[in-house]
Amino acid sequence: MEIYNNHKRLFVAALALFLALTMFAAILPGFNIQNDNAPLPKSKPLSTEEMQGKAIFISEGCIACHTQQVRNVEMDKMWGSRPSIAADYARLTRTDVWRNTASLMGSERTGPDLTSIGSRQPSKDWHLLHLYNPRSVVSQSIMPSYQWLFEEKEYAYPGDVVLNVPDEFRKGVQGKIVASQDALHLVAYLQSLKQTDLPDGKPVPIFLYPKGPVKEEPAGTTSQLNTELDGAALYAVNCQSCHQANGEGLKGAFPSLKGSPVVLDKDPKVQVTIIMEGYNGRVSEGYGLMPPIGTTNNLKPEEIVAIINHERSSWGNNSRKVSITEIKELFNQIKTPVIAKK
Repeated sequence: MEIYNNHKRLFVAALALFLALTMFAAILPGFNIQNDNAPLPKSKPLSTEEMQGKAIFISEGCIACHTQQVRNVEMDKMWGSRPSIAADYARLTRTDVWRNTASLMGSERTGPDLTSIGSRQPSKDWHLLHLYNPRSVVSQSIMPSYQWLFEEKEYAYPGDVVLNVPDEFRKGVQGKIVASQDALHLVAYLQSLKQTDLPDGKPVPIFLYPKGPVKEEPAGTTSQLNTELDGAALYAVNCQSCHQANGEGLKGAFPSLKGSPVVLDKDPKVQVTIIMEGYNGRVSEGYGLMPPIGTTNNLKPEEIVAIINHERSSWGNNSRKVSITEIKELFNQIKTPVIAKK
């Protein structure tokens, strides 16, 4: 053929074919995907501090071990309330004309998925301690420590965020351990990672391949929780990362629940209030702020009862068990929104 003997025509034909294929296989589908997916109504763009934290997340290589995608399989149910959808990533826009914004979905889970880490673990103090030395809060952790994100100072200055590290993990540090701006930005980004609820009335994607038969319940009913078993499991998910499996917390970081006057008090009002509204009454002793874990994780009254009764009957504690009726009454008194969710 003539074209094979004319290098100019051959080059032009190859270039035209390449441009056509690029247009129909990449550019046009990309525009269609962008137009067909919009951010969820309740989602929020990252703040400047959170964007800086995302850059630290990328530069420190966190994506190598952590994913940000909840797959539609039963085993992923622990990482989010629903499988991830395209709209979860619709707020990702180009950094500038030259650089795209990384989705950070990841491909491996050497560490836990972080899709909802901001909901599962809202405590700023926990995240900072976990970055400084992961073994201090999760003894089995294989995550490397990021101590270079912290400074050692003889004295803390106004505005410094001092990290309360248990003595066994200080490794001879005599002064103050202060979080750098990079550490604070990274924690701000991690706290922003929360799976957004779908709009009311929209079908929620289901998790596939359940481990066993799923028992459907009539609308408006709530399963009766087994206080002993479910209390231990709920404590492990919502409380154990700070207060530890043995209930003794971490000296200088998170208070002990073993022998705690709040836990042993016959009146559960203070205990419920702390779970639902958080607590800052022990900051002067070096303990961090406790977030309102019950409200943040949208715990139901039955779940609160299970957690409280587990704490009251474990680690040598022997306080009276509470009932669902009195907990619901306390919810009404402290005016939390959870009472509406039955």
